[in-house]
Amino acid sequence: MQRPGKGKAPRRPGPKKASSIEKDPVGVYCRIRPLGAEDEECCVEMISSSTIQLHAPDGLKANRNGEYKETQYSFKKVFGIQTTQMELFEDVARPLVEDLVHCKNGLLFTYGVTGSGKTFTMTGSPGEGGLLPRSLDMLFNSIGPFQAKRFVFKPDDKNGMEIQNQVDALLERQKRDSQQSVPKTPSSRQKADPEFADMISSEEACKSENVDEDCCYSVFVSYIEVYNNYIYDLLEDAPIDPIRPKPPQSKILREDQNHNMYVAGCTEVEVKSTEEAFEVFWKGQKKRRIANTQLNRESSRSHSVFTVKLAQAPLDADGDHILQDKNQVNVSQLCLVDLAGSERTSRTRAEGSRLREAGNINQSLMTLRTCMEVLRENQMCGTNKMVPYRDSKVTHLFKNYFDGEGKVRMIVCCQPKG
Repeated sequence: MQRPGKGKAPRRPGPKKASSIEKDPVGVYCRIRPLGAEDEECCVEMISSSTIQLHAPDGLKANRNGEYKETQYSFKKVFGIQTTQMELFEDVARPLVEDLVHCKNGLLFTYGVTGSGKTFTMTGSPGEGGLLPRSLDMLFNSIGPFQAKRFVFKPDDKNGMEIQNQVDALLERQKRDSQQSVPKTPSSRQKADPEFADMISSEEACKSENVDEDCCYSVFVSYIEVYNNYIYDLLEDAPIDPIRPKPPQSKILREDQNHNMYVAGCTEVEVKSTEEAFEVFWKGQKKRRIANTQLNRESSRSHSVFTVKLAQAPLDADGDHILQDKNQVNVSQLCLVDLAGSERTSRTRAEGSRLREAGNINQSLMTLRTCMEVLRENQMCGTNKMVPYRDSKVTHLFKNYFDGEGKVRMIVCCQPKG
């Protein structure tokens, strides 16, 4: 791994404590979805760059005084219907990827009613990649030349990262190559899945300028869903028995030695490019629980959490090899969360298991809202109120963020139809 011009002793910062970084208030943004047709009634008006006003739709009963209540909501920033995916990324997600490269954690939610554009905002559509593929693209554009070979970094199954010596890493690479039945020659190299090939940005490459060139990097991704308050691994390769199919096994939350929460036994896949990472995401996406509700045929009935974990460690004095010292490894992560749509069951006419699903979704969203409000109050007012993160698996997983460590960003997707 010789790099030209590398001969100086590297900086050896040691693991950075997230609690030592400056605490940043929760940032809540709003994105207004365009109306489907010109003649549709619009109930949301953007009255400033940070405020929207809700208008009562025609035909809605007035209150006792014969008036309609018009409500205003303020956000860090409101993105109108003309906002492009790139503009949204630059404002909201780019700073989180910058933080990731510099050993800081980030958490980004998309939130809103079913059909408000959460999945479009997070994932995107062909030609209009969302925050997730753009974040991956920026990360790999930034660390591309400084990536370690595969299996040099290895998850230790306790939410930490180990460094393997060159021989062990080489043996693992050879083992993996021998298990792949089709050799990766130029003629047989797998092409990107056409379903997502156009989502990866072909615009001007976005990258972080201040990457530490005296370090080596490796990216690991995982993908889980929280369904009815149970956690499932969307990347788990469980054998399928066609005669007696078994339901997927739910996972449990654990706390590591640094008091960070993690999903025990969750699959972590090492990826070396945007395409490879997004392909892993798409594999998990196809497993997500999707049900037909009357509001939205493709409504996701689970919260999904795609985690991008970046491991980095300094090179030795010659700049040839990674220091074989676990204590020098820094691990930071960016969690991208596509929340299930909140729905009024009276509108969806949900019954039975669908009603239970909706109840669990709405309960977890209420808990998340409460946690965000208390966290914001603690940060803005210097108070130390208890954040009720244990009331839901979604919030418990992100306990450390609610303790004020790492940036938290939420995009409230707004459906302007009456």
